[in-house]
Amino acid sequence: MAQTKNLVAIFDTTLRDGMQGLEVSYTLEDKLEIAQYLDDMKVDYIEGGFPLSNEKEAAFFQRCRSIHFRHAKISAFGSTRKPGGKASSDAHIRALVEAETPTVVVVGKTWVAHVEKVLGTTAEENLEMIFDSLSYLKSQGREVVFDLEHFFDGYKDNSDYALKVLEAGTQAGADVLVLCDTNGGTLPGQVTSIFESLRAHDLAPLGGHFHNDCGVAVANSLAAVEAGAIHIQGTVNGWGERCGNANLCVIMPNLSLKLGYPTNSGSELEKLTSLSRFVAEKANIIPDKRQPYVGVASFAHKAGQHADVIIKAPHLMEHVDGARVGNSRLVVLSELAGKSTIVEKLKKFGHFEKSDPRVTQLITTLKNLENQGYEFEAAEGSFDLIVRKVLKKYRPLVNLKNYHLEAYKTGNAQSKTVGRMFLQDQEREVMGASVGVGPVETLDGALRDGLEPHYPFLKRLRLIDYRVRVLNPESASAAKVRVFITSTNGTEDWTTVGVNENIIEASWEALVDSFEYFYNNHDEELPFEQQRDL
Repeated sequence: MAQTKNLVAIFDTTLRDGMQGLEVSYTLEDKLEIAQYLDDMKVDYIEGGFPLSNEKEAAFFQRCRSIHFRHAKISAFGSTRKPGGKASSDAHIRALVEAETPTVVVVGKTWVAHVEKVLGTTAEENLEMIFDSLSYLKSQGREVVFDLEHFFDGYKDNSDYALKVLEAGTQAGADVLVLCDTNGGTLPGQVTSIFESLRAHDLAPLGGHFHNDCGVAVANSLAAVEAGAIHIQGTVNGWGERCGNANLCVIMPNLSLKLGYPTNSGSELEKLTSLSRFVAEKANIIPDKRQPYVGVASFAHKAGQHADVIIKAPHLMEHVDGARVGNSRLVVLSELAGKSTIVEKLKKFGHFEKSDPRVTQLITTLKNLENQGYEFEAAEGSFDLIVRKVLKKYRPLVNLKNYHLEAYKTGNAQSKTVGRMFLQDQEREVMGASVGVGPVETLDGALRDGLEPHYPFLKRLRLIDYRVRVLNPESASAAKVRVFITSTNGTEDWTTVGVNENIIEASWEALVDSFEYFYNNHDEELPFEQQRDL
Protein backbone atom coordinates (compact mmCIF):
# COMPACT_ATOMS: atom_id res chain seq x y z
CA MET A 1 0.00 0.00 0.00
CA ALA A 2 1.42 3.40 -1.03
CA GLN A 3 2.44 5.69 1.82
CA THR A 4 0.36 8.85 2.17
CA LYS A 5 2.47 11.94 1.53
CA ASN A 6 2.31 14.91 3.88
CA LEU A 7 0.77 18.21 2.82
CA VAL A 8 3.63 20.60 2.04
CA ALA A 9 3.18 24.26 2.99
CA ILE A 10 4.48 26.84 0.49
CA PHE A 11 6.05 29.88 2.12
CA ASP A 12 6.71 32.84 -0.19
CA THR A 13 9.42 35.36 0.68
CA THR A 14 9.38 37.32 -2.58
CA LEU A 15 8.48 40.50 -0.71
CA ARG A 16 11.29 40.13 1.83
CA ASP A 17 14.20 37.92 0.81
CA GLY A 18 13.37 38.37 -2.88
CA MET A 19 13.73 42.13 -2.58
CA GLN A 20 17.34 41.64 -1.46
CA GLY A 21 18.17 40.54 -4.99
CA LEU A 22 20.12 42.74 -7.36
CA GLU A 23 17.92 45.23 -9.27
CA VAL A 24 14.72 44.09 -7.50
CA SER A 25 12.53 46.80 -5.99
CA TYR A 26 8.81 47.27 -5.42
CA THR A 27 6.63 50.16 -4.39
CA LEU A 28 4.15 49.71 -1.55
CA GLU A 29 1.33 49.30 -4.06
CA ASP A 30 3.38 46.70 -5.96
CA LYS A 31 3.86 44.69 -2.78
CA LEU A 32 0.17 44.75 -1.96
CA GLU A 33 -0.82 43.68 -5.48
CA ILE A 34 1.76 40.87 -5.50
CA ALA A 35 0.52 39.67 -2.10
CA GLN A 36 -3.04 39.44 -3.42
CA TYR A 37 -1.85 37.57 -6.52
CA LEU A 38 0.01 35.10 -4.29
CA ASP A 39 -3.14 34.66 -2.23
CA ASP A 40 -5.07 33.81 -5.41
CA MET A 41 -2.36 31.22 -6.09
CA LYS A 42 -3.16 29.69 -2.66
CA VAL A 43 0.36 30.17 -1.37
CA ASP A 44 0.17 29.34 2.35
CA TYR A 45 2.40 32.09 3.78
CA ILE A 46 3.50 35.49 2.47
CA GLU A 47 6.46 37.06 4.24
CA GLY A 48 6.01 40.81 4.01
CA GLY A 49 9.29 42.07 5.50
CA PHE A 50 10.63 43.49 8.76
CA PRO A 51 8.21 46.05 10.29
CA LEU A 52 11.00 48.23 11.74
CA SER A 53 13.19 48.40 8.62
CA ASN A 54 11.48 51.39 6.98
CA GLU A 55 8.17 53.23 6.63
CA LYS A 56 7.15 51.26 3.53
CA GLU A 57 7.42 47.95 5.39
CA ALA A 58 5.40 49.27 8.33
CA ALA A 59 2.77 50.64 5.95
CA PHE A 60 2.54 47.26 4.20
CA PHE A 61 1.43 45.50 7.38
CA GLN A 62 -0.95 48.30 8.25
CA ARG A 63 -2.59 48.14 4.81
CA CYS A 64 -2.80 44.34 4.92
CA ARG A 65 -5.10 44.56 7.95
CA SER A 66 -7.86 45.94 5.72
CA ILE A 67 -7.39 43.32 2.97
CA HIS A 68 -9.20 40.00 3.13
CA PHE A 69 -6.73 37.27 2.25
CA ARG A 70 -8.74 34.15 1.48
CA HIS A 71 -5.94 31.66 1.96
CA ALA A 72 -2.46 33.04 2.67
CA LYS A 73 -1.24 34.09 6.10
CA ILE A 74 0.70 37.36 6.05
CA SER A 75 3.91 36.97 8.07
CA ALA A 76 6.13 39.58 9.68
CA PHE A 77 9.87 38.89 9.83
CA GLY A 78 12.28 39.66 12.65
CA SER A 79 15.10 38.29 14.77
CA THR A 80 15.52 36.94 18.30
CA ARG A 81 15.86 39.45 21.10
CA LYS A 82 19.19 41.13 21.77
CA PRO A 83 21.67 39.57 24.23
CA GLY A 84 21.14 40.47 27.87
CA GLY A 85 17.57 41.70 27.48
CA LYS A 86 14.05 40.32 27.67
CA ALA A 87 11.79 39.44 24.77
CA SER A 88 8.83 41.27 26.28
CA SER A 89 10.70 44.60 26.16
CA ASP A 90 12.78 44.05 23.02
CA ALA A 91 11.97 46.54 20.22
CA HIS A 92 12.27 43.94 17.45
CA ILE A 93 10.02 41.45 19.20
CA ARG A 94 7.48 44.17 20.01
CA ALA A 95 7.43 45.18 16.34
CA LEU A 96 6.46 41.62 15.39
CA VAL A 97 3.59 41.68 17.85
CA GLU A 98 2.41 45.12 16.78
CA ALA A 99 2.40 44.12 13.11
CA GLU A 100 -0.69 42.08 14.04
CA THR A 101 0.03 39.30 11.56
CA PRO A 102 -1.24 35.79 12.33
CA THR A 103 2.24 34.39 11.71
CA VAL A 104 5.66 35.71 12.66
CA VAL A 105 9.04 34.56 11.40
CA VAL A 106 11.95 34.70 13.83
CA VAL A 107 15.50 34.17 12.63
CA GLY A 108 18.08 32.85 15.08
CA LYS A 109 21.72 31.81 14.93
CA THR A 110 22.77 28.16 14.62
CA TRP A 111 26.45 28.48 13.79
CA VAL A 112 28.61 29.07 16.89
CA ALA A 113 31.03 31.23 14.90
CA HIS A 114 28.17 33.63 14.10
CA VAL A 115 26.93 33.62 17.68
CA GLU A 116 30.35 34.66 19.00
CA LYS A 117 31.59 36.93 16.20
CA VAL A 118 28.36 38.54 14.96
CA LEU A 119 26.10 38.59 18.00
CA GLY A 120 29.03 38.94 20.39
CA THR A 121 27.55 36.59 22.94
CA THR A 122 27.92 33.03 24.17
CA ALA A 123 26.45 29.86 22.77
CA GLU A 124 24.41 29.37 25.95
CA GLU A 125 22.99 32.92 25.87
CA ASN A 126 21.97 32.37 22.23
CA LEU A 127 19.85 29.38 23.28
CA GLU A 128 18.19 31.52 25.96
CA MET A 129 17.50 34.27 23.40
CA ILE A 130 15.83 31.75 21.12
CA PHE A 131 13.68 30.21 23.84
CA ASP A 132 12.67 33.57 25.32
CA SER A 133 11.78 35.11 21.96
CA LEU A 134 9.76 32.21 20.58
CA SER A 135 7.92 31.39 23.79
CA TYR A 136 6.96 35.05 24.27
CA LEU A 137 5.56 35.30 20.74
CA LYS A 138 3.63 32.08 21.28
CA SER A 139 2.18 33.58 24.49
CA GLN A 140 0.91 36.45 22.33
CA GLY A 141 -1.10 34.02 20.23
CA ARG A 142 1.14 33.99 17.16
CA GLU A 143 1.99 31.09 14.90
CA VAL A 144 5.80 31.03 15.00
CA VAL A 145 8.08 30.03 12.15
CA PHE A 146 11.65 29.69 13.43
CA ASP A 147 14.30 30.22 10.70
CA LEU A 148 17.58 28.64 11.79
CA GLU A 149 20.09 30.85 10.00
CA HIS A 150 23.21 29.12 8.63
CA PHE A 151 21.85 25.81 9.90
CA PHE A 152 23.72 23.57 7.49
CA ASP A 153 27.07 25.30 8.00
CA GLY A 154 26.48 25.24 11.74
CA TYR A 155 25.53 21.57 11.68
CA LYS A 156 28.65 20.64 9.72
CA ASP A 157 30.79 22.62 12.17
CA ASN A 158 29.13 21.48 15.41
CA SER A 159 26.17 19.13 15.03
CA ASP A 160 25.65 18.87 18.80
CA TYR A 161 25.07 22.60 19.14
CA ALA A 162 22.84 22.73 16.04
CA LEU A 163 20.70 20.05 17.64
CA LYS A 164 20.48 22.11 20.85
CA VAL A 165 19.16 25.04 18.81
CA LEU A 166 16.51 22.78 17.28
CA GLU A 167 15.54 21.53 20.73
CA ALA A 168 15.33 25.07 22.11
CA GLY A 169 12.97 26.03 19.29
CA THR A 170 10.87 22.92 19.86
CA GLN A 171 10.62 23.48 23.61
CA ALA A 172 9.65 27.12 23.06
CA GLY A 173 6.67 25.99 20.98
CA ALA A 174 7.79 26.85 17.43
CA ASP A 175 5.25 25.61 14.90
CA VAL A 176 7.93 24.79 12.34
CA LEU A 177 11.74 24.75 12.40
CA VAL A 178 13.12 25.95 9.07
CA LEU A 179 16.63 24.75 8.28
CA CYS A 180 18.31 27.54 6.28
CA ASP A 181 21.16 27.15 3.83
CA THR A 182 21.95 30.83 4.14
CA ASN A 183 25.26 30.69 2.25
CA GLY A 184 23.84 28.41 -0.45
CA GLY A 185 26.79 26.04 -0.27
CA THR A 186 25.05 22.77 0.61
CA LEU A 187 24.45 20.01 -1.97
CA PRO A 188 21.36 17.77 -2.24
CA GLY A 189 23.04 14.66 -0.85
CA GLN A 190 24.07 16.58 2.26
CA VAL A 191 20.55 17.95 2.67
CA THR A 192 19.10 14.44 2.55
CA SER A 193 21.67 13.06 4.98
CA ILE A 194 21.19 15.85 7.55
CA PHE A 195 17.39 15.76 7.41
CA GLU A 196 17.41 11.99 7.81
CA SER A 197 19.78 12.23 10.79
CA LEU A 198 17.20 14.38 12.61
CA ARG A 199 14.43 11.79 12.42
CA ALA A 200 15.66 10.11 15.59
CA HIS A 201 15.00 13.27 17.61
CA ASP A 202 11.69 14.52 18.96
CA LEU A 203 11.48 17.87 17.21
CA ALA A 204 8.83 20.24 15.89
CA PRO A 205 7.99 19.84 12.17
CA LEU A 206 10.86 20.74 9.82
CA GLY A 207 11.04 23.03 6.82
CA GLY A 208 13.71 24.22 4.39
CA HIS A 209 15.03 27.52 3.04
CA PHE A 210 17.73 27.31 0.36
CA HIS A 211 19.84 29.79 -1.58
CA ASN A 212 21.08 29.11 -5.08
CA ASP A 213 24.81 29.83 -4.88
CA CYS A 214 25.63 26.31 -6.11
CA GLY A 215 22.72 26.24 -8.56
CA VAL A 216 20.87 23.55 -6.58
CA ALA A 217 18.36 25.46 -4.44
CA VAL A 218 15.39 23.79 -6.10
CA ALA A 219 17.03 20.36 -5.91
CA ASN A 220 17.80 20.95 -2.23
CA SER A 221 14.19 21.95 -1.57
CA LEU A 222 12.87 18.78 -3.21
CA ALA A 223 15.43 16.68 -1.34
CA ALA A 224 14.29 18.24 1.93
CA VAL A 225 10.64 17.42 1.22
CA GLU A 226 11.46 13.83 0.27
CA ALA A 227 13.43 13.57 3.54
CA GLY A 228 10.50 14.78 5.62
CA ALA A 229 10.18 18.59 5.38
CA ILE A 230 6.57 19.81 5.37
CA HIS A 231 7.33 23.50 4.76
CA ILE A 232 9.38 25.00 1.92
CA GLN A 233 10.38 28.63 1.46
CA GLY A 234 11.28 30.36 -1.80
CA THR A 235 10.59 33.29 -4.10
CA VAL A 236 8.78 33.83 -7.38
CA ASN A 237 11.33 33.59 -10.23
CA GLY A 238 14.02 32.59 -7.71
CA TRP A 239 15.11 36.17 -7.00
CA GLY A 240 16.99 36.98 -3.83
CA GLU A 241 20.33 37.63 -2.17
CA ARG A 242 23.40 36.95 -4.36
CA CYS A 243 22.42 34.13 -6.77
CA GLY A 244 18.87 34.07 -5.49
CA ASN A 245 16.54 31.82 -3.54
CA ALA A 246 14.87 28.54 -4.41
CA ASN A 247 12.48 29.24 -7.27
CA LEU A 248 8.85 28.58 -6.32
CA CYS A 249 7.90 28.62 -10.01
CA VAL A 250 9.85 25.38 -10.31
CA ILE A 251 9.32 23.92 -6.83
CA MET A 252 5.52 24.09 -6.89
CA PRO A 253 4.95 22.20 -10.17
CA ASN A 254 7.70 19.71 -9.35
CA LEU A 255 6.08 18.89 -6.02
CA SER A 256 2.63 18.50 -7.52
CA LEU A 257 3.24 17.18 -11.03
CA LYS A 258 6.42 15.18 -10.58
CA LEU A 259 6.54 13.98 -6.97
CA GLY A 260 2.85 13.82 -6.13
CA TYR A 261 3.03 15.83 -2.90
CA PRO A 262 -0.20 17.61 -1.99
CA THR A 263 0.05 21.40 -1.80
CA ASN A 264 -2.75 23.95 -1.64
CA SER A 265 -1.21 25.84 -4.55
CA GLY A 266 -1.24 22.66 -6.64
CA SER A 267 -4.87 23.32 -7.55
CA GLU A 268 -3.95 26.75 -8.94
CA LEU A 269 -0.93 25.88 -11.10
CA GLU A 270 -2.61 27.20 -14.24
CA LYS A 271 -1.97 30.69 -12.77
CA LEU A 272 1.77 30.07 -12.37
CA THR A 273 3.05 31.56 -15.63
CA SER A 274 0.88 34.63 -15.19
CA LEU A 275 2.18 35.04 -11.60
CA SER A 276 5.80 34.83 -12.75
CA ARG A 277 5.33 37.49 -15.42
CA PHE A 278 3.22 39.72 -13.18
CA VAL A 279 5.96 39.81 -10.54
CA ALA A 280 8.60 40.49 -13.22
CA GLU A 281 6.49 43.32 -14.63
CA LYS A 282 6.17 44.93 -11.20
CA ALA A 283 9.95 44.75 -10.75
CA ASN A 284 10.49 46.09 -14.30
CA ILE A 285 12.68 43.06 -15.05
CA ILE A 286 12.53 41.22 -18.37
CA PRO A 287 11.32 37.64 -17.67
CA ASP A 288 13.86 34.86 -18.16
CA LYS A 289 12.76 33.17 -21.39
CA ARG A 290 14.51 29.92 -20.45
CA GLN A 291 13.05 29.57 -16.97
CA PRO A 292 11.53 26.08 -16.52
CA TYR A 293 7.75 25.79 -16.71
CA VAL A 294 6.98 29.52 -17.02
CA GLY A 295 9.53 30.82 -19.55
CA VAL A 296 8.58 31.62 -23.14
CA ALA A 297 11.05 28.96 -24.29
CA SER A 298 9.83 26.27 -21.87
CA PHE A 299 7.58 24.69 -24.48
CA ALA A 300 9.23 26.11 -27.62
CA HIS A 301 10.18 23.92 -30.56
CA LYS A 302 12.39 25.08 -33.40
CA ALA A 303 13.46 22.21 -35.66
CA GLY A 304 11.04 21.07 -38.37
CA GLN A 305 11.37 17.48 -37.13
CA HIS A 306 10.33 18.51 -33.64
CA ALA A 307 7.33 20.38 -34.98
CA ASP A 308 6.27 17.29 -36.91
CA VAL A 309 6.36 15.21 -33.71
CA ILE A 310 4.44 17.92 -31.82
CA ILE A 311 1.62 17.71 -34.34
CA LYS A 312 1.43 13.92 -34.12
CA ALA A 313 2.14 13.28 -30.43
CA PRO A 314 2.96 16.32 -28.24
CA HIS A 315 3.73 14.23 -25.13
CA LEU A 316 6.76 12.76 -26.92
CA MET A 317 8.45 16.17 -26.96
CA GLU A 318 7.18 17.83 -23.75
CA HIS A 319 7.59 16.53 -20.21
CA VAL A 320 4.24 18.07 -19.18
CA ASP A 321 1.44 19.91 -20.94
CA GLY A 322 2.33 23.59 -20.69
CA ALA A 323 -1.33 24.48 -20.15
CA ARG A 324 -1.12 22.85 -16.70
CA VAL A 325 1.10 25.74 -15.55
CA GLY A 326 -0.61 28.39 -17.64
CA ASN A 327 2.01 28.40 -20.38
CA SER A 328 1.58 27.68 -24.08
CA ARG A 329 3.42 25.85 -26.81
CA LEU A 330 5.58 27.93 -29.14
CA VAL A 331 6.62 26.54 -32.49
CA VAL A 332 9.54 28.73 -33.53
CA LEU A 333 9.93 29.90 -37.10
CA SER A 334 13.43 29.88 -38.55
CA GLU A 335 15.47 28.69 -41.49
CA LEU A 336 15.05 25.19 -40.02
CA ALA A 337 11.27 25.36 -40.39
CA GLY A 338 9.44 22.87 -42.57
CA LYS A 339 5.82 22.55 -43.59
CA SER A 340 4.92 20.93 -40.28
CA THR A 341 6.13 24.04 -38.47
CA ILE A 342 4.06 26.33 -40.68
CA VAL A 343 0.95 24.17 -40.35
CA GLU A 344 1.29 24.21 -36.56
CA LYS A 345 1.66 28.00 -36.53
CA LEU A 346 -1.44 28.39 -38.71
CA LYS A 347 -3.73 26.57 -36.26
CA LYS A 348 -4.91 29.86 -34.76
CA PHE A 349 -6.27 30.78 -38.19
CA GLY A 350 -7.93 27.44 -39.03
CA HIS A 351 -7.03 24.03 -40.46
CA PHE A 352 -4.39 23.89 -43.20
CA GLU A 353 -2.86 20.94 -45.04
CA LYS A 354 0.83 20.78 -45.91
CA SER A 355 -0.17 20.79 -49.58
CA ASP A 356 -1.90 24.17 -49.27
CA PRO A 357 -0.11 26.64 -51.60
CA ARG A 358 -0.22 29.27 -48.86
CA VAL A 359 1.96 27.04 -46.70
CA THR A 360 4.55 26.88 -49.48
CA GLN A 361 4.27 30.64 -49.97
CA LEU A 362 4.93 31.26 -46.29
CA ILE A 363 7.98 28.99 -46.24
CA THR A 364 9.39 30.78 -49.28
CA THR A 365 8.68 34.20 -47.74
CA LEU A 366 10.26 33.20 -44.44
CA LYS A 367 13.46 31.95 -46.02
CA ASN A 368 13.75 34.93 -48.37
CA LEU A 369 13.42 37.37 -45.50
CA GLU A 370 15.91 35.48 -43.35
CA ASN A 371 18.38 35.64 -46.25
CA GLN A 372 18.00 39.43 -46.00
CA GLY A 373 18.86 39.35 -42.29
CA TYR A 374 15.47 38.94 -40.62
CA GLU A 375 15.13 36.45 -37.80
CA PHE A 376 11.68 35.33 -36.69
CA GLU A 377 12.38 32.79 -33.98
CA ALA A 378 12.65 35.73 -31.57
CA ALA A 379 10.11 37.91 -33.40
CA GLU A 380 6.83 36.02 -33.46
CA GLY A 381 4.96 39.31 -33.59
CA SER A 382 6.38 40.26 -36.98
CA PHE A 383 5.80 36.81 -38.44
CA ASP A 384 2.20 36.87 -37.26
CA LEU A 385 1.71 39.94 -39.45
CA ILE A 386 3.34 38.21 -42.42
CA VAL A 387 0.95 35.27 -42.01
CA ARG A 388 -2.01 37.61 -41.85
CA LYS A 389 -0.92 39.32 -45.06
CA VAL A 390 -0.68 36.00 -46.92
CA LEU A 391 -4.06 34.87 -45.53
CA LYS A 392 -5.58 38.31 -46.24
CA LYS A 393 -6.44 38.73 -42.55
CA TYR A 394 -4.21 41.75 -42.01
CA ARG A 395 -5.38 45.32 -41.47
CA PRO A 396 -2.81 48.10 -41.25
CA LEU A 397 -2.95 50.43 -38.29
CA VAL A 398 -1.23 53.31 -40.03
CA ASN A 399 0.70 54.29 -43.13
CA LEU A 400 3.67 56.61 -42.88
CA LYS A 401 3.79 59.68 -45.09
CA ASN A 402 7.08 60.95 -43.65
CA TYR A 403 9.07 61.35 -40.47
CA HIS A 404 11.82 63.82 -39.62
CA LEU A 405 14.31 63.51 -36.74
CA GLU A 406 16.92 66.02 -35.66
CA ALA A 407 19.49 65.41 -32.91
CA TYR A 408 21.16 68.33 -31.16
CA LYS A 409 23.45 69.00 -28.20
CA THR A 410 24.29 72.22 -26.38
CA GLY A 411 27.46 72.48 -24.30
CA ASN A 412 27.53 69.93 -21.50
CA ALA A 413 23.77 69.38 -21.54
CA GLN A 414 22.39 65.96 -22.46
CA SER A 415 21.77 65.47 -26.15
CA LYS A 416 18.17 65.57 -27.38
CA THR A 417 16.27 64.35 -30.42
CA VAL A 418 13.32 66.25 -31.86
CA GLY A 419 10.94 64.39 -34.16
CA ARG A 420 7.73 64.85 -36.07
CA MET A 421 5.83 62.59 -38.41
CA PHE A 422 2.81 62.68 -40.71
CA LEU A 423 0.62 59.59 -40.79
CA GLN A 424 -2.42 58.26 -42.60
CA ASP A 425 -4.78 55.79 -40.95
CA GLN A 426 -8.00 54.39 -42.44
CA GLU A 427 -9.98 57.58 -41.86
CA ARG A 428 -7.71 60.57 -41.40
CA GLU A 429 -4.33 62.20 -41.67
CA VAL A 430 -2.60 62.86 -38.34
CA MET A 431 0.61 64.48 -37.16
CA GLY A 432 2.66 63.55 -34.11
CA ALA A 433 5.66 65.21 -32.47
CA SER A 434 7.99 64.38 -29.60
CA VAL A 435 11.26 65.28 -27.92
CA GLY A 436 13.37 62.49 -26.46
CA VAL A 437 16.96 61.57 -25.74
CA GLY A 438 17.45 58.98 -28.46
CA PRO A 439 15.82 58.47 -31.87
CA VAL A 440 13.82 55.35 -30.89
CA GLU A 441 12.32 57.08 -27.87
CA THR A 442 11.43 60.03 -30.07
CA LEU A 443 9.89 57.86 -32.80
CA ASP A 444 7.80 56.07 -30.19
CA GLY A 445 6.70 59.35 -28.62
CA ALA A 446 5.75 60.97 -31.92
CA LEU A 447 3.85 57.89 -33.10
CA ARG A 448 1.88 57.79 -29.85
CA ASP A 449 1.29 61.54 -29.96
CA GLY A 450 -0.39 61.18 -33.34
CA LEU A 451 -2.33 57.97 -32.74
CA GLU A 452 -3.32 57.74 -29.05
CA PRO A 453 -6.22 60.25 -29.32
CA HIS A 454 -7.81 57.91 -31.91
CA TYR A 455 -6.49 54.57 -30.59
CA PRO A 456 -6.49 54.83 -26.76
CA PHE A 457 -5.48 51.17 -26.37
CA LEU A 458 -1.93 52.28 -27.26
CA LYS A 459 -1.63 53.85 -23.80
CA ARG A 460 -1.51 50.34 -22.33
CA LEU A 461 1.41 49.26 -24.50
CA ARG A 462 5.01 49.96 -23.62
CA LEU A 463 8.45 48.97 -24.85
CA ILE A 464 10.41 46.81 -22.40
CA ASP A 465 13.44 45.79 -24.45
CA TYR A 466 15.43 47.09 -27.44
CA ARG A 467 18.30 45.15 -29.02
CA VAL A 468 20.52 45.81 -32.02
CA ARG A 469 22.69 43.33 -33.92
CA VAL A 470 25.15 44.37 -36.64
CA LEU A 471 24.81 41.78 -39.43
CA ASN A 472 27.81 42.59 -41.62
CA PRO A 473 30.39 44.44 -39.48
CA GLU A 474 32.93 44.29 -42.29
CA SER A 475 30.90 47.01 -44.01
CA ALA A 476 31.76 49.35 -41.12
CA SER A 477 29.44 52.37 -40.91
CA ALA A 478 27.38 51.10 -43.88
CA ALA A 479 26.59 47.80 -42.14
CA LYS A 480 23.07 46.40 -42.05
CA VAL A 481 21.49 46.15 -38.59
CA ARG A 482 18.76 43.99 -37.12
CA VAL A 483 16.59 45.59 -34.41
CA PHE A 484 14.39 43.68 -31.98
CA ILE A 485 11.74 45.47 -29.92
CA THR A 486 9.84 43.70 -27.15
CA SER A 487 6.55 45.22 -26.02
CA THR A 488 3.99 44.41 -23.35
CA ASN A 489 0.44 45.23 -22.36
CA GLY A 490 1.16 44.14 -18.78
CA THR A 491 0.12 40.51 -19.18
CA GLU A 492 1.51 39.49 -22.57
CA ASP A 493 4.89 40.20 -24.19
CA TRP A 494 5.71 40.07 -27.90
CA THR A 495 8.77 40.82 -30.02
CA THR A 496 9.04 42.35 -33.49
CA VAL A 497 11.96 42.82 -35.86
CA GLY A 498 13.25 45.35 -38.39
CA VAL A 499 16.26 45.17 -40.72
CA ASN A 500 17.90 48.02 -42.63
CA GLU A 501 21.21 49.75 -43.27
CA ASN A 502 19.69 52.69 -41.39
CA ILE A 503 19.21 51.89 -37.69
CA ILE A 504 16.39 54.43 -37.41
CA GLU A 505 14.46 52.84 -40.26
CA ALA A 506 15.02 49.34 -38.82
CA SER A 507 13.74 50.62 -35.48
CA TRP A 508 10.72 52.23 -37.13
CA GLU A 509 9.82 48.96 -38.83
CA ALA A 510 10.00 46.98 -35.58
CA LEU A 511 8.11 49.71 -33.69
CA VAL A 512 5.18 49.85 -36.09
CA ASP A 513 5.01 46.04 -36.16
CA SER A 514 4.77 46.00 -32.36
CA PHE A 515 1.68 48.25 -32.44
CA GLU A 516 0.11 46.47 -35.41
CA TYR A 517 0.58 43.05 -33.81
CA PHE A 518 -1.59 44.12 -30.88
CA TYR A 519 -4.06 45.88 -33.18
CA ASN A 520 -4.54 42.69 -35.21
CA ASN A 521 -4.64 40.22 -32.30
CA HIS A 522 -6.67 41.95 -29.59
CA ASP A 523 -9.86 43.02 -31.27
CA GLU A 524 -11.82 42.56 -28.03
CA GLU A 525 -9.79 45.32 -26.33
CA LEU A 526 -10.37 47.94 -29.02
CA PRO A 527 -13.18 50.49 -29.00
CA PHE A 528 -16.34 49.14 -30.67
CA GLU A 529 -15.98 51.30 -33.75
CA GLN A 530 -12.45 49.90 -34.35
CA GLN A 531 -13.43 46.23 -34.04
CA ARG A 532 -13.73 43.94 -37.02
CA ASP A 533 -17.11 43.19 -38.49
CA LEU A 534 -17.02 39.47 -37.69
